[in-house]
Amino acid sequence: MTEWLDDLGVVTLPSGVTVRGRPLGAAATPADFTLVLTDGTMPEWPHRRIRWPDFWIPLDRADALDALHDAYRRAVDGERVEAACRGGRGRTGTALAALAILDGVPEGEAVGWIRTHYHPKAVETPWQRRWLRGVR
Repeated sequence: MTEWLDDLGVVTLPSGVTVRGRPLGAAATPADFTLVLTDGTMPEWPHRRIRWPDFWIPLDRADALDALHDAYRRAVDGERVEAACRGGRGRTGTALAALAILDGVPEGEAVGWIRTHYHPKAVETPWQRRWLRGVR
């Protein structure tokens, strides 16, 4: 498993897998793979963009779930995986909550779990909370 060079925004999921959340424009040590949840400057390392408007939910649920499953598999395999949006809270928090669900956090507990372990304002809107229903 490749270790993060710093722990800013790094979340350890219940299984011990680590992922990172951050604002996309913030200076960051390299990741191995980034889920990009906004427009803007792309990281220099491998990434995949999910079309996800600010304060909203992904435009294509199937594509978003495929990307989240890919990111989770990469993290389980030891890659440094991150999710990043403009502010690093709403879309990023929702993506991290989805990764926590994939890791075994019960769906109804994922928002509280990610707010405790990542940022107290993660997952900003009711529709982002609803979108997490059925993440598998």
